[in-house]
Amino acid sequence: MADVVSTNQFKNGMHIEVEGSVWRIVEFQHVKPGKGGAFVRTKMRNLDAGSVVDKTFRAGEKFPRVFTEVKGMQYLYDDGSQAVFMDEETFEQITLPHSSVEDELPYMRPSDSIQIFFVGGKPSGIQLPASIELTVTDTEPGVKGDTVSNVMKAATMETGAVVQVPLFVNVGERIKVDPREARYISRA
Repeated sequence: MADVVSTNQFKNGMHIEVEGSVWRIVEFQHVKPGKGGAFVRTKMRNLDAGSVVDKTFRAGEKFPRVFTEVKGMQYLYDDGSQAVFMDEETFEQITLPHSSVEDELPYMRPSDSIQIFFVGGKPSGIQLPASIELTVTDTEPGVKGDTVSNVMKAATMETGAVVQVPLFVNVGERIKVDPREARYISRA
């Protein structure tokens, strides 16, 4: 008997089976409207087709869970159509299509260690750490007296990612970023 997972147990990155296909949960949100039953709004990626769709499920609905293996791999480079990774133990190289890693790619530097999900022996996606340290390469300069709280400006990181940062962050500073939400955490 396969393990069953309820919509109440959804987590980002979890793999479930829906209508005979394996799907990876990209993000989800529990919604409890004032009238009617609760439901879960999800954004899911089909592992076979690579397409991302929005699906809505009733709260408490159950699905077969697909177990995944997680391996530590090193990000090597992006050739424009594929991202190339190397197994840190066997030194074997694998590639993932650009479309399956396009959200995470702006937060990865060559030689970074990354967690890769394998479903049925095939790579299916990657998981970045909860926080990464990046250097700011371009942003508007901070001006003395700009201390108003909660005011943000755009900053370009060394990897090309653009993140909203507080006014006091300047070019050349290292900051901690949450890559899952493209959000500034703190100075490094």
